[in-house]
Amino acid sequence: MGAGADPGARPRAGLAFAVLGVVQATLIFTITLIAVPLPDIGRGFGLGSAGLVLVNAAYGLPYSGLLLFGGRLTDRYGGRRMFTTGLVVFGLASATAALAPNFEALVAVRFTQGVGAALTAPAALAVLRSVLPEPAAFGRAMATWGGVSVLGAAVGTLTSGAVTTWVSWRWMFAVPVLVAVLALAVARRLFPPEPAEPSRARPGLDPAGAVFATLGISVGSYGLIFSGDHAWTSTTVLVPLVVGAVLLGAFLAVERRVRHPLLPPGFTLEPRRFVGLAGILLAAAGTGLVTFLLSLYLQQVRDWSPLATTGAFIPFTVALIATNRAAGPLVGRFGAGRVTVAGLVVGAAGLALLAGIDPDTSYALGLLPGLILLPAGTSFIFSGSAVLSTANVPPHQAGLAGGVMNTAMELGPTVGLAALMSVAATQTDVVVGYAWAFGAAAAVYLAAALAATALVRRAPSEDDGPSYS
Repeated sequence: MGAGADPGARPRAGLAFAVLGVVQATLIFTITLIAVPLPDIGRGFGLGSAGLVLVNAAYGLPYSGLLLFGGRLTDRYGGRRMFTTGLVVFGLASATAALAPNFEALVAVRFTQGVGAALTAPAALAVLRSVLPEPAAFGRAMATWGGVSVLGAAVGTLTSGAVTTWVSWRWMFAVPVLVAVLALAVARRLFPPEPAEPSRARPGLDPAGAVFATLGISVGSYGLIFSGDHAWTSTTVLVPLVVGAVLLGAFLAVERRVRHPLLPPGFTLEPRRFVGLAGILLAAAGTGLVTFLLSLYLQQVRDWSPLATTGAFIPFTVALIATNRAAGPLVGRFGAGRVTVAGLVVGAAGLALLAGIDPDTSYALGLLPGLILLPAGTSFIFSGSAVLSTANVPPHQAGLAGGVMNTAMELGPTVGLAALMSVAATQTDVVVGYAWAFGAAAAVYLAAALAATALVRRAPSEDDGPSYS
């Protein structure tokens, strides 16, 4: 800080980062907060498998589908304004979800939660950029920010099992309500207002692109979600996938013709950004796969209780926290590209260990090593990839960068889980199928590490954005 700088600016920036990080973690936490109690919800509302899938997906579909448009709204109307708007929607929907009297109401409010989250997530990143305008400071923050989301998912899994055991799943929604209220209470004091800009300097809304992108991602994701219970050639899966692909094709065609495209052609293909976004997608897919498959394995194959299953993921969460604290300094020292590649290799090792799973696998010797190595690797991936995804993005595209990065994070579990569960389905024995899915994921991680190495071989100053010094 130079002479004359506000001596309270740095503590306020640290507090602002903490608030924004907690909000970001809560948005991901809200995806997983009903994962463990889902069977209880099904019994309470008399739901079949299709109803459970819909309850589980009702939040994620609008969240992933609307993120690009949420980013555009942020770049047009300002980070703080969209952050508070999104949080109001998210908080009110969360409060209503806790009181949902039936299945239809729960699906509706979960959907509304997802809309609020899609407005909040890109805006949070834009606000962080305004709080930390210096590239070096923003880069340091992003190295930590990368691990925040996956930590939110892990905490959601942990707490949902405990809450379901001792009280009601409805109390899980108290967390997003509380976080939204606290963040709204401090937003005006901590976050700078939007600078006054002439309306002509703001990007257009691109309504056609927004419609095609939102529907394409949501409809396609719907098909992928149901691929776990239906054949890929079934109407339930094939029709949404084809419709989603057509809509996304229309989106790409529109983006090449409009003056202010929602996603400028080439934005995601810049080599550093591409590696970062691919890393985020793979890290999210890997953690989603492990959480999903091991929860099923421990409860259905080993007959563990929900609380015991929750306890099995405590080392996973501890490893996430520990390595996330170390990842930021490592990114600063070795560069985001190298840390991302290292994370892919470590994550591949963790997945390869889990590929040895069988019906009698010991938790301590068979599962625990993988449950420590994988989160260590994914923390490195998220930290390095978050820096790569946002390096050299101009301030007026901060919302776009946040929307794209969060879209990759949301699509990771959906796309990755669908693809890897298809691998598992090739085996008649369920547990052997799980092993094949873990092995395939390990192979993908290694292939990605090799590809990323080729793309980030340049010097850190060229590859990873600004130096942290």
